[in-house]
Amino acid sequence: MSGRVASELLLVGSLPAASTEEALRAGAELFGDMVFALPDGETGPRAAWVGYEREQLVRPNQDVEVVQETESPTGIPRHAYETPVFAIRPGVVELHFDSWPRIDDALASWERFRALRDEGVIPGGLRFQVGLPFPSSALNGFKAEFARDYPVAELAYEELVGRELVRLMSEIPPSDLAIQWDMAYETQDIECVLAWTSEGAWERFAGPVARLTPQIPEDVLVGYHFCYGTFPEWPMYEARDLALLVRMANYAVAHSGRPVDWVHLAGPRYLRSEDRSFFRPLVDLEVGDTRVFLGIVLPVDGAAGLRRRYATASRYLQDFGVAMYCGFGRQPGADGMETMREHQRVVRSLRDGA
Repeated sequence: MSGRVASELLLVGSLPAASTEEALRAGAELFGDMVFALPDGETGPRAAWVGYEREQLVRPNQDVEVVQETESPTGIPRHAYETPVFAIRPGVVELHFDSWPRIDDALASWERFRALRDEGVIPGGLRFQVGLPFPSSALNGFKAEFARDYPVAELAYEELVGRELVRLMSEIPPSDLAIQWDMAYETQDIECVLAWTSEGAWERFAGPVARLTPQIPEDVLVGYHFCYGTFPEWPMYEARDLALLVRMANYAVAHSGRPVDWVHLAGPRYLRSEDRSFFRPLVDLEVGDTRVFLGIVLPVDGAAGLRRRYATASRYLQDFGVAMYCGFGRQPGADGMETMREHQRVVRSLRDGA
């Protein structure tokens, strides 16, 4: 492996921790010798992933109105069709977001990361990992008048991302940073399973690849997380095979305008662990030195299940790392630390042949 990332494990983003401090300490202790970068766990409101963008970025915008609130009796959406529905106010032709709260949180977490690294808690060679949602995922609340509103909202979001990337990198040295583009709604959009979207799904993915990623300096490590979502269960949509994720990964690597250091492709349900047809599209990966991580670690079947999926995938791809199928901050378990210890044990058992 001659790329810049060669580790055996990727932590996709969310971790079952109560705070940034706990996530970074546990991540360093349990995974510090297995990963190239540590995320801050995406704790607190960010545990809802792009629910954070709905509530902290889109809802407060004065040019956006709420067409429908969630129908969940608790007020917290339980699935994609219970999220609040937004629309751009009549007469508004241009949207603007002042700042991105997710970047504020990332910078606060960076201060803790740097302090813990200075103390020797976090190994010196690890980077700070920031996950950023791609436009279709971040803007999934624009369901009322999608064809009208999405192009306006996407333009505003991409302008915001460009500005806030500059702010992020002005405070975090590029050599200390790893940025992961996270997408789940993009894959489902292309699969034509989102009832509120319209034609043009591939461009909603491909356009931002060519417009946003080239803005990141090459000293920063960059990766893509391709997934089908976990809201409310894995996966939100059961793909027939890995063909779409392979196609998206190939496109991202070829059109990012800079090196792509890793791609993460979410795997199947446990019942398909030995389904060769699911993994066969891996033979079509054309990503050069980009490190491939397969999301084939599932909490339901532990080390034995991982070995089965690893053996099946190895028929079609020789060198790859592993990861949870998505971030696992919302995984059930006795407690968060026990969930993370089990994750470490499962992945180490693969490496050690146990």
